[in-house]
Amino acid sequence: MAVFYRRLPKFEYLQPDSLEEVLSLMSANREKAKIAAGGTDLIVQLRRREIPTPDYVLDIKKISLLKNLTADQQGLKIGALVPIAEIAASESVKKNFQALAQSSINIASPQIRNRATFTGNICNAVPSADSAPPLLVLDASVKLKSVKGERSVPIAEFFTGVRKTAISPDEIVTEIFVPQPASGAKSIYHKHSQRHSMDLALVGAAVYSIKEGDTCREIRIALGAVAPTPMRAAKAEKILSGHKVTQQLIDEAAHSAAAECSPIDDHRASAEYRRDMVQVLVRRALTEILL
Repeated sequence: MAVFYRRLPKFEYLQPDSLEEVLSLMSANREKAKIAAGGTDLIVQLRRREIPTPDYVLDIKKISLLKNLTADQQGLKIGALVPIAEIAASESVKKNFQALAQSSINIASPQIRNRATFTGNICNAVPSADSAPPLLVLDASVKLKSVKGERSVPIAEFFTGVRKTAISPDEIVTEIFVPQPASGAKSIYHKHSQRHSMDLALVGAAVYSIKEGDTCREIRIALGAVAPTPMRAAKAEKILSGHKVTQQLIDEAAHSAAAECSPIDDHRASAEYRRDMVQVLVRRALTEILL
């Protein structure tokens, strides 16, 4: 079905010079203002009238302190303006946060990745966001700021519904923090889409693990596009955690993950197909990372 784009609705476009100015404008206008970082989702949503037209669009690209991607012994800090392409290309991310690098290269096209931000991908809060499952298994947190102060929200509490997050109307995301994985930890992300990785995920699966010999000491499994929000497969994790890894146990955990999710039927895929693909992707990811 063809999609016909309308003209953009009218709003006032502002480009603040400092973070303090952004926060002041958000405090004064709350629901009447929208943040534009890369703008790749926002502009489409405005054209399609998918969201209420704001009075103000605040372009924050001039705020240099939000452009930093830094890694140290504590972990990885992703500024709100870091483009997806920069994360995909980072040698530090590839080495220590493998699932993040893999998910980044799977988001949209090279042109979009050069402009869109990783933070924007989670703020859009669609269940199929490729960034969400890796952040869940890597135990990330999101730093939110307003004129009243700063707070950190675990990524597991950040998504509150379809296109809904824990961000208050007067707050903006300034940073995503991903703690340094433990020694010997590995992570992986697999995505299944209709035709090409540029398409939205029909199913996304991320796994984080630590092994001691043949035993799975720690395991985290996260799924995207199969529930109202990105989710952890807690029952599947329990099957593996603390046990000797075998292909039979991996198969059991993959089956459990498929049973735990609650996908929908839509024009892209049936719920049954999505469950089948959860089992396939989780089995594949666990086999690659544990055996």
